Amino acid sequence: MTDGTDTTGLRARAQARMDDLLREVDAELAAGYPDSRAETQPVHTVYVPADAVGPDTLDEWGARAVELAESARPTLVELSSESAVDTALTRLRTAPIEDLRIDLEDGYGWRDDAVEDRHARAAGAVLAQWSATGSGPRLSSGVRCKGLGPVERNRGLRTMEAVLDGAGGVPDGFVFTVPKLRAVAQVDAVIALCEEIERAHGLAPMTVRFELQIESPQAVVGASGAATVAQAIHRSGPRLSGLHYGTYDYSAACGIVSAYQSLEHPVADHAKAVMLASAAQTGVWVCDGSTQIIPTGDAAQVDAALRRHHRLVRRSLERGFYQGWDMHPGHLVTRWLAVQTFFADAMPAAAARLQRYLERTVGDGTTDATDGGVMDEPATARALAGVLVRGWGVDAFEPAHVTAIGPLCTPERVAPLAGG
Repeated sequence: MTDGTDTTGLRARAQARMDDLLREVDAELAAGYPDSRAETQPVHTVYVPADAVGPDTLDEWGARAVELAESARPTLVELSSESAVDTALTRLRTAPIEDLRIDLEDGYGWRDDAVEDRHARAAGAVLAQWSATGSGPRLSSGVRCKGLGPVERNRGLRTMEAVLDGAGGVPDGFVFTVPKLRAVAQVDAVIALCEEIERAHGLAPMTVRFELQIESPQAVVGASGAATVAQAIHRSGPRLSGLHYGTYDYSAACGIVSAYQSLEHPVADHAKAVMLASAAQTGVWVCDGSTQIIPTGDAAQVDAALRRHHRLVRRSLERGFYQGWDMHPGHLVTRWLAVQTFFADAMPAAAARLQRYLERTVGDGTTDATDGGVMDEPATARALAGVLVRGWGVDAFEPAHVTAIGPLCTPERVAPLAGG
């Protein structure tokens, strides 16, 4: 036993050598894995083709979602509860869309150049109007242009220029999605585009941000065997906002026949697990993909589609994917219902466990949180706090509902624990 005195000089010499050896890696880890991000992650990204978007798109989608939710209320109540459906309806009436991309890629297709130019400029005008009036998506909006391959590259660049011309510059909250990443070096071209946009529009460096769409097997595992997506994250730096999984392109490239292409196929789970591990603690968000099944047709078809999407959203949430694509107003119904009920269901246990953790946390940062048969550590406390913070953000419950279970679990105390 020692009183803490460095009698042999071991500690001083070892510390000096260790600090010298680890100084560079400490800096690299701190820069590459900042661990937290100030912005709020959207629960979804809505994709709307450029020829179908307008200033009133959010209101139109919300109204259609409310109409569907009211007509399908018995099914939705069966999936959750009367009160949960009412909560979801409130969100659909007030702020149905949090993030939106105007699509000029696969969901738009190939048109005559003059036609795409016109739609791109109109899309830019819509983005500018949303930004100026505050009438757009609650968190962010932008575009998806054609990708980096030799066939589509020039058209994608021309479209981006037309969008920004139509917008009169770069709107606040603008982000663009880069489809079909296949090689790390392609990131350099995206960064060059960002720099040229900033130069052309007089913006400060690092203003323009982008997302990478992971819809090619080469984006997950490259020719060297390395995880391309992990390398792309660190090559991109702070400009990279998120990774979006592309369900159908990825599945097709892996040879999965169309009848079995889905968010829950094993190839999808593998790709998304690599994405999640690659992005962990980098501040880059991971967004799950879409389902092509939409709630239209006869009553049985609508019912089946609603149940399917609700199940898929819940499944994604259970696996740590808190954002996903929505392609139809009907998807908003089950998106909000699933997200809100997921966090509402998780809240009581999270609040109780976090309360015990906070009660037993002592001055030196150690815990004795064994009451209730669970021994929680700081990392678990962070995850528990994340449940509460995300739940508050989607109106799944009120702070008073949490403090009724865990009096110490106030937003002021919980948010720093969650890394917010």
